[in-house]
Amino acid sequence: MRKMVRKPKGILVDGKEINKTKKKMSFNNEVVFGDGLRRRKLSKIGHHDEVFLSRGSKIMEFVSCADILALAARDSVSFQYKRNLWKVYSGRRDGIISRASEVLGNIPSPFSNFTVLKQNFAKKGLDVVDLVVLSGGHTIGVGHCNAFSKRLYNFTGKGDQDPSLDPTYAAFLKTQCKSLSDNTTFVAMDPGSALNFDNHYYVTLKQHKGLFQSDAALLTNEDARNIVQEFLISSTFFGQFAESMVKMGDIEVLTGEQGQIRKRCAFVNS
Repeated sequence: MRKMVRKPKGILVDGKEINKTKKKMSFNNEVVFGDGLRRRKLSKIGHHDEVFLSRGSKIMEFVSCADILALAARDSVSFQYKRNLWKVYSGRRDGIISRASEVLGNIPSPFSNFTVLKQNFAKKGLDVVDLVVLSGGHTIGVGHCNAFSKRLYNFTGKGDQDPSLDPTYAAFLKTQCKSLSDNTTFVAMDPGSALNFDNHYYVTLKQHKGLFQSDAALLTNEDARNIVQEFLISSTFFGQFAESMVKMGDIEVLTGEQGQIRKRCAFVNS
C-alpha cells in the first residue's frame, strides 16, 4: 500500500436534518453515476452497502469506503476499455466528521467562473491542466436543469441568455428545461457522447456547447483554451486524465491510525 498522510475528511455520512452532512447538500445529492441512465443519488449510497461491494466480514476489516469509492470511480469509466485507465492506490481510511458547511468551499460549483475554479483547484494542489482535464469527466452523465438554466433565462439578472452559449444548443436546452424552477429534468452533459468516456467533451466545448457555466469558463482563459485544444487528441487526454486522477486521489487522505474503516459506509462506527 502507498503511504498517504493528509487531513481528515468524512464522506457519505448520514446526518439528521438539523445538522446536515456533506451527502445531504443539494449538488452532492444529485450526482449521477454510471451511464447517465441508471441514476443513483449519494443519499442512496451507504444505506445499502452492496452498492459498493458485498463486503464480507474479513474484507470489511481492511477495505475502507473511501477506497471503494476511488476504485468504483475508476472502474465505472474503465470497463468499456477492458483495462484500468489509471492506478488507484489503496490504504485510505474513512473520516469520522462530515459537515455540509465545508462543501461549497471545497467542491467546484457549476456556476463558477475561471478565476474561482482556478483558486478552488489550487487550494487542493491542482493546477490549470488538472482543472481542464478533470472537467473532461463531464463527457459522461447528466446535469439537472437548475445547475444551468440561469444561462438560458436570466444570465445577468435581466431575463437574458448567456451569449457564449451556442444559440441552437440553447434553443434545444429550453425545450428540455422550461423554467428556472425546474429541478427534476436532466440532460446529457456531453450531447452525442454521454454514454462513452472519451475526449468528445472538448469537441462540444469548442462548439460553445459546454452545459455548465464552469464548462464555458474554460474558454475564457488563454492557457485553458490552449489545453482544451491539446485534449482534442485522444491519447493526450487519456494520459493526462490518468495523472490528474492519481493526484486528486491523494488529496487530504487519512492513513495509519487516522479515522476508521466504517462497517457501514453511511454511518460512523459506534
